[in-house]
Amino acid sequence: MSSPATAPPPPTSLPRIVAASLIGTTIEWYDFFLYGSAAALVFNKLFFPGSDPLVGTLLSFLTYAVGFAARPLGALVFGHFGDRVGRKKLLVLSLLMMGGATFSIGLLPTHATVGSAAPVLLTALRLVQGFALGGEWGGAVLLVSEHGDARRRGFWASWPQTGAPAGQLLATGVLSALTALLSDDTFLSWGWRVPFLLSGVLVLVGLWIRLSVDESPLFKAALERAEARKAAEPDRVAEKLPLVAVLRDHWRDVLVAMGARMAENISYYVITAFILVYATTSAGMAKQTALNAVLIASAVHFAVIPAWGALSDRVGRRPVYLIGAVGVGAWMFPFFSLIDTADFGNLVLAVTVGLVFHGAMYAPQAAFFTEMFATRMRYSGASIGAQFASVAAGAPAPLIATALLKDYDSSTPIALYVIAAALLTVIALICAQETRHRDLAEVDADSRSQDSVSV
Repeated sequence: MSSPATAPPPPTSLPRIVAASLIGTTIEWYDFFLYGSAAALVFNKLFFPGSDPLVGTLLSFLTYAVGFAARPLGALVFGHFGDRVGRKKLLVLSLLMMGGATFSIGLLPTHATVGSAAPVLLTALRLVQGFALGGEWGGAVLLVSEHGDARRRGFWASWPQTGAPAGQLLATGVLSALTALLSDDTFLSWGWRVPFLLSGVLVLVGLWIRLSVDESPLFKAALERAEARKAAEPDRVAEKLPLVAVLRDHWRDVLVAMGARMAENISYYVITAFILVYATTSAGMAKQTALNAVLIASAVHFAVIPAWGALSDRVGRRPVYLIGAVGVGAWMFPFFSLIDTADFGNLVLAVTVGLVFHGAMYAPQAAFFTEMFATRMRYSGASIGAQFASVAAGAPAPLIATALLKDYDSSTPIALYVIAAALLTVIALICAQETRHRDLAEVDADSRSQDSVSV
């Protein structure tokens, strides 16, 4: 007979959980990606004026990278408390922090008004964004994974992953509409603020939906077991802190997760953020054209992620992930060659194929990382593995790509950079174990059999 921790949820429960995770994650990624698009298009002029265009873009992307630096800290803090008090409470907090920071960016004075204080304030708010997002991802995918049934975990857990392209779609769509409706001067004057201020409305919607969901049943069961053990054995040595347990017992899994993220993270930000720089400077295309290409490709990206997730339920997480890593590496030279034609159709094809391969990595990632860790350390383990990698991968990716373009005036070094990341990911996957058949309750049982340590 199934225990309460492993029994499947009522038919309406899982879709509601998925919807709440997806909507909240979409809003948070909208906030995060909006900054990246604005960094490529306007922040270099508003907050770093007087520089060479590519130098200004480099400085702008540097503040973009700062957000990634805060993500590991967010992963540590949110992971610790998420494993202690629950997933839902921390997800609500991350949404409020992200939305508040994004709304505040829309109110910031520019360099023309307050001088050097403007980029300082911008950087501070970017740090808050990064801290919040560091805790968002792990909680959102765990809430779904721990509610869902094991046979289709890859499919259901991939839906929060679609929040990334959905947020990109929303952010790019709003920016594209504004740049189409407003003149360049008007957009630079006040139009860029509109999508940031819109975040305030979106957060209220996401908060209402996220507050309506239940806590993870696996987490509640694990918490009840811990409390029962404490009551029955008051002299028992203390349970390990989640972070200590992860680094002591699962350091190999953390390294695998970090390696797996290299190609996924770097390729994504080259394809969606740096592309706005490359298409408008090297290929001489209009920023509206580049935004529209990302918009179309993001819609396809959104559609293929659940399909890749479902495939991972059939053939395994590693094979699907490998398709994406190898594919994105092989696509890089055709990717830039197509953009160099300055043809809109070729630009759409380049970005779309790149994001389809990215989806093959991103879709199974949620279930893959979830299945590596036990419930009372899962938020910490999945978040640490994912977010620490982002510092070395996604954070500097647009910065490195822009610097390579400036120094070599060629896309070849940038393509080789992504290919090197793909090779690292392939190596990590070769070292990884397949997790598709793991039962999360059995992972908990294995964890309980380990000795506790004093904290």
